[in-house]
Amino acid sequence: MKAIVDCNSFYASCEKVFRPELEGRPIVVLSNNDGCIIARNDEAKRLGIPMGEPYFKAKALIEQQKVSVFSSNYALYGDMSRRVMLTLADINPKIEVYSVDEAFLDLADIPIADLLDYGRLIREQVAVWTGIPVSVGIARSKTLAKVANRLSKKEKVKTSGVMVLEDELAEKEALKATSVDDIWGVGRRYARFLRLNGIENGHQLSLQSEAWAYKNLGGIVGKRLIKELNGIPCIELKHGIDKKQMIASTRSFGKPVNTLSDMKEAIATYTSRAAEKLRLQKSAACCVSVFMSTGYFDLRQAYEKDSRFEILLTPTANTNELIAYAMRVTEKTFRQGASYKKAGVILSSIVDENAIQSCLFEPDKPSPKSTILGKAIDQLNKKLGNDTVHFAATGLEKDWKTRSEVRSPEYSTKWKDIPVVSAFHQPKVTP
Repeated sequence: MKAIVDCNSFYASCEKVFRPELEGRPIVVLSNNDGCIIARNDEAKRLGIPMGEPYFKAKALIEQQKVSVFSSNYALYGDMSRRVMLTLADINPKIEVYSVDEAFLDLADIPIADLLDYGRLIREQVAVWTGIPVSVGIARSKTLAKVANRLSKKEKVKTSGVMVLEDELAEKEALKATSVDDIWGVGRRYARFLRLNGIENGHQLSLQSEAWAYKNLGGIVGKRLIKELNGIPCIELKHGIDKKQMIASTRSFGKPVNTLSDMKEAIATYTSRAAEKLRLQKSAACCVSVFMSTGYFDLRQAYEKDSRFEILLTPTANTNELIAYAMRVTEKTFRQGASYKKAGVILSSIVDENAIQSCLFEPDKPSPKSTILGKAIDQLNKKLGNDTVHFAATGLEKDWKTRSEVRSPEYSTKWKDIPVVSAFHQPKVTP
């Protein structure tokens, strides 16, 4: 059996951990630059606030209903995710971290009769150790576990956040209650195709032949989906975390960027972020790409998006080297007169740091001191907070910086933001 543990309304739940007075109140979290609503808790959903809605469109309803609004706080969310995953690994070391708020567990050693109690143990321990509420779905395959997890959230009162599909009858009933749109691995295009062919729910889909699925649902992927829906595991757990083959750092600007100097500061900042992620997974990049775009809804100018890249002679994870390449690409990409709204850096052709092969014809060989410097900066920023130490190329004022007007403190990663609890001694009164 396999389980998937999914954090409930993760971003909103992270905000509640350090603000207990928010319990029971509607919460929404905004995207970069406070543009769109990217997360809602159940209370906000019940008010009819749509996912992905531009903030300005929902602002009247949000203010009327006294909804708590937060800018994205990825430092907080990343640290809380780490805590949740470490807690799950302590419960069961056979874990696959699937996303920032989801993880699969291998429950092959747990007796069927004990699975429900085991799921409840997971929920209780994660809640006590981290403050984050989770839902647990357990079944014979990953796809069925996702179905169980979704239903455990949909029917919170009935399931108490844990659903186990212990036999074929339970699987059948769960699939009947699940639309094809909500089956893991079925995208919009395939869902539309299935509905046109009279297949409305997961059970109807599970009755299709593997040959039919191979022909109509993407070859081996479709065939594997049918097997998974019938309780035959085809998607095994991947223990540990795979290294990313591409690392991107992109942001929308708080105000339009019109000058090359401001654009260089922004690109240098994004390059620094990407390089830090690169070193964290002990890798190096062979290619630096830069893109920039104007505002899509800006009526004062035609929308334009441009990107360029440069291949490195020797793969590197050193921030100063990557910034130098990124600056050259930025100069080639930037167009005077344009008013840019968004830009980003992408590091690709990633290799392991132990597999770097130097180029004989490179005039300036990478210095070992640069590698040591980069790791030292990472350690200082991790301990003292992001941007405590940074390269001058990233600028000081950063007027272009992404707007985050309602961001909460980084409670768990910055010393100055650690919550303070005040206590006083009540003197004993002598009668």
